[in-house]
Amino acid sequence: MAGIVVVFDFDKTIIDRDSDNWVVDGLGFTDLFNQLLPTMPWNTLMDTMMKEMHAQGTTIDDIVEVLKRSPIHPRIVPAIKSAHALGCELRIVSDANMFFIETILEHLGVKECFSELNSNPSFVDEEGRLRIFPYHDFTKTSHGCNLCPPNMCKVSNFNSILF
Repeated sequence: MAGIVVVFDFDKTIIDRDSDNWVVDGLGFTDLFNQLLPTMPWNTLMDTMMKEMHAQGTTIDDIVEVLKRSPIHPRIVPAIKSAHALGCELRIVSDANMFFIETILEHLGVKECFSELNSNPSFVDEEGRLRIFPYHDFTKTSHGCNLCPPNMCKVSNFNSILF
């Protein structure tokens, strides 16, 4: 199987839900999310939601606990482990964010199976707040793809794997 690259999306593929919505709903912030949704781009919205959650006492540990409860199809982890054991190179190209992806992959015990993760950058700042940013700064320049969200071109990430 050497030379075979398997590319996964994350939301609705490795987990059975959208990770952003899962965290927002799981922590009880759905109403605020729905109120803010029409007013800003998705990544800005998620960064704002993390700010609001933090201001109301939500911790990184709270977010991690919700992520650990993400619904996973019972065959996904064995499929990932099998493909890795066969020598396939596994990668993720996702419009989720690195913190959510890495947290769930570590929880599932499969993070080491993936050679590359391409997603929206995120980090925990000095105040303990999760910050989420777009993969491409679409406010400065477009990635030029009409098939993908403005903040992340999955097509160019996928093409870079193939060519």
